[in-house]
Amino acid sequence: MKVLLVDDDEKIVAAVTRGLESEGFTVESERNGVDGLWRAKEGSYDAIVLDIMLPGRNGFLVCADLRAAGNWTPILMLTAKDGDLDEAEALDTGADDYLVKPFSYPVLIARLHALIRRSGSTAPTVVGVGDLRVDPLAHRVFVGDRQVSLTSREFDVLFYLVHRAGQVLSKHAILDGVWSDDFEGDPNIVEVYVARLRRKLAAYTSLAVIETIRGAGYRLDAA
Repeated sequence: MKVLLVDDDEKIVAAVTRGLESEGFTVESERNGVDGLWRAKEGSYDAIVLDIMLPGRNGFLVCADLRAAGNWTPILMLTAKDGDLDEAEALDTGADDYLVKPFSYPVLIARLHALIRRSGSTAPTVVGVGDLRVDPLAHRVFVGDRQVSLTSREFDVLFYLVHRAGQVLSKHAILDGVWSDDFEGDPNIVEVYVARLRRKLAAYTSLAVIETIRGAGYRLDAA
């Protein structure tokens, strides 16, 4: 498995490289956002480990540029920052996971394996509820014939709900299904994404509705 590591801290790069290589990963690295973006576009990787605070171009912009270019290589963001706003911004730009420094190497390895495992699974077919259709291959969402603009994480949450339409799903079930298995952030991040999806679907007067089941979780179904 081949990983691109983009971080300007030479000690972290050396330590993470040793740790990943000891687990069988092949690691290539860059020290700034401009070179990291170029290498990510030019090379082929199973995952990208991307620091947020980078010289030249920060990790948020690098991630957003890759997603805009249609590059969906799994991205794990590393940062010394902590807090829901930083996490939300990382996810909104298209990152798949988020890890705060200092971190343990077993957690880093586990999250990378989880990201690569999910990205390498068989691609599912188009699924839908009511007038809502989700195409995971094209990474597009439609209400009727109108395309809905979603962030990468919003798309993942919606696909998880649509794929299990009619089922009541707890916050922790959604976290386990969409985020990494050992997510340590605030479970209420699920509420944030559900609220965003509701607003966007309502703007298109979709017949698909995300219901809150008091004390149990959420259920997506046709109105």
